[in-house]
Amino acid sequence: MAVTYICRHCKTSLGTLSGAAASEARLGFHFLTPEERSDIIAYSQNGDVTVKVVCDYCSEAIEANPELLLVMNPLQ
Repeated sequence: MAVTYICRHCKTSLGTLSGAAASEARLGFHFLTPEERSDIIAYSQNGDVTVKVVCDYCSEAIEANPELLLVMNPLQ
């Protein structure tokens, strides 16, 4: 199983984990509610996982311009 982190706004790949480091318990996914899991984590048919997070660039842009959150894809 590989876990790939991407930015939910700009879709930039932020990194990939695989092997023992990629267990759900070790990554803290078990702390998420079912709603958070469905919003943040996507599972592929081959067992890989994609986790949507916010990169530093998008975080800073949204912090400086909160109105960007009103747009469907603010930072493509």
